[in-house]
Amino acid sequence: MGSVLSANRPGGSGALPGVTLPPVRATSPATPAPAISSHSRDRVWDLSPNLHCSIVGTCLTTGELRQLLAKLGNADAKTATAHPVHYRGVTAAGRNDVAGKLLNKLLDRKHATAIKRFGRARSQAEVAALWREAMDGGDIPGGYWATISHPLTGEELVREAFSDVHMLSHLVGSASRLDIARLRQLESQLGERDETIARQQARLRRAAAELAERAERIAGLEAGRATLPHTATTTREPDASDALMRKLQLAEERVADALAHLRDREDRLRGSEERCGELERENEALRGEIAACERLAAPHIDDVAPVDLGGSRVLYVGGRPGHVDRLRDLTERSGGNFFTHDGGVEASAKLLPGLIAQADVVLFPVDCVSHAAAERVKRHCREADKPFVPLRSASVATFAAALQHLAT
Repeated sequence: MGSVLSANRPGGSGALPGVTLPPVRATSPATPAPAISSHSRDRVWDLSPNLHCSIVGTCLTTGELRQLLAKLGNADAKTATAHPVHYRGVTAAGRNDVAGKLLNKLLDRKHATAIKRFGRARSQAEVAALWREAMDGGDIPGGYWATISHPLTGEELVREAFSDVHMLSHLVGSASRLDIARLRQLESQLGERDETIARQQARLRRAAAELAERAERIAGLEAGRATLPHTATTTREPDASDALMRKLQLAEERVADALAHLRDREDRLRGSEERCGELERENEALRGEIAACERLAAPHIDDVAPVDLGGSRVLYVGGRPGHVDRLRDLTERSGGNFFTHDGGVEASAKLLPGLIAQADVVLFPVDCVSHAAAERVKRHCREADKPFVPLRSASVATFAAALQHLAT
């Protein structure tokens, strides 16, 4: 790997061949170093081009880059796929012009808190400690920019930070796969819990109706008992009264048993609802982690070997609008053709049959499309004899896994 250090910093000791290093600014214990001015930090174009890809990909999102490109007059800033957007951001990072200055301003404004925190460092060792704290705390974008642009950062620390971010791009793939597997397991458990709760609620409703019916019968028996004469007029009246009392006692016992059974069911239902809440919170946390992993892995999407779809036409119904560009890019790099329908949110549902007729396979995320739209997709696919694949989630990782499955 070539040098990843600033090409324009003044020289120092321990440089790689052909690369000059900044001097390490030692501070006397008796004399505190002056505060670091924001103007003494490196601008993005001052840094080696070898760092630009990791800075743009790690410290800025695709959405932020699109806004920047729109300000610079790029007509396709909103429609270009993720890779060209990233490439233009990297190109702008190496230029000391309007594009480079706007990019540098965006980095400084977004990560102002981290820059301020790192600005208190008085030695490279303190900067390194802050970088490791940022890594441990998950503030990788802000910590990376504050570290790389810090005037006290030397070759060794630049290499460490660059290597950490580079390795994360490799680790994030395996971590995402484990998280996705766990997410699918939790979603399955959550679905089973929902079915169990629905069955319990149905049984509770039936039990409540039965109790109401029994209460009416008891009321009728008690009313009948009240009309009985206190003294028997015939030999059959005492027998009828005794039989009525036995029926009343049996009915009261059944009501007591039913109430105890109902209380037990209610306790179980509360426990199931609490467990469902825990699963939903864990599910949401995993979705957030997966989304963060995907944002971090975005600059390195070209490092992933694409599958061969052999020109298959993939229709994607529903999902998140912000993911469409990445899904299209992933499909096209895998040799497929990608087109979408939002499930009827804005696009007409009448267009679905025609789009399904053109597709070789239809994918739709069950967590990001309406139930009615999902049922329409299934019905039209069966009528057109087209395969369809319900996806567990609208994440890019789930879509990529589906493409791999289709290609095998």
